[in-house]
Amino acid sequence: MSAALLINGASVRLGGNDILRAVNAEIAPGEFIGMFGPNGAGKSTMLRAILGLTPLSAGRITIFGVPAGRANREIGYMPQSRVTLEGTALSARSMVTGVAAGDGWGVPWHRRTLKDEVDRVIELAGVGPFQHRPFSVLSGGERQRVGLAQALLGRPRLLLLDEPLASLDPRNQMLLIERVAEIKKTTETTILFTAHDVNPLLGVMDRVLYIAGGEAAIGSVDEVITGEALSHLYKTDIRVIRMEGNVFILAAEGGVIEAARHD
Repeated sequence: MSAALLINGASVRLGGNDILRAVNAEIAPGEFIGMFGPNGAGKSTMLRAILGLTPLSAGRITIFGVPAGRANREIGYMPQSRVTLEGTALSARSMVTGVAAGDGWGVPWHRRTLKDEVDRVIELAGVGPFQHRPFSVLSGGERQRVGLAQALLGRPRLLLLDEPLASLDPRNQMLLIERVAEIKKTTETTILFTAHDVNPLLGVMDRVLYIAGGEAAIGSVDEVITGEALSHLYKTDIRVIRMEGNVFILAAEGGVIEAARHD
């Protein structure tokens, strides 16, 4: 069986700067991968390269054996920056239907098929209880679930989620993570989930892809989230402290790089 995602020596150079350098990773179908790294490390750039939106300066990326940029119907994408539509009268359901009926990342649907598909993703993403409320009055967590429903249209085999926990309180973070974990379990979709903090995902992800200094390491939490492995990526001394089920990543001089989750 082909890898869900194969990244082979992938490099990206933008504005004369090496954003990513010779990144290698092989992700199996159905895996839940957490992708981490500091701001500006290249996490969003990696997602855009997988989508074929950012060209590689070297290497290659394939999705289920198909080159990046030609496999987007296999991909569901939830971008970090989304239109807020403050004041819109459109309901949450209309926001999902509009994407399904358009030509975004999915495909157009016949009327009955469209309704069935919207019903399906609304249930999967947990949008049902508020689907008829105006999108503009929804909470941040509810809006993220609408974005998740949009990304699930067309039954993608690979789901790219770019910082979906940003600006959410701990409760809504966990609700969204639990929803994504359930989607992975019931649909066997491969998940690539970017975040700043490793802690909320510790109980659900299969492996970690950590990007820093333009380089990357992939493996289990115990293999990658170590002082030795992260010091290699950051090119400076890094300390990793595990305490009460949380992981703290600190620079040698004491500054916190990845803050732990606070309940």
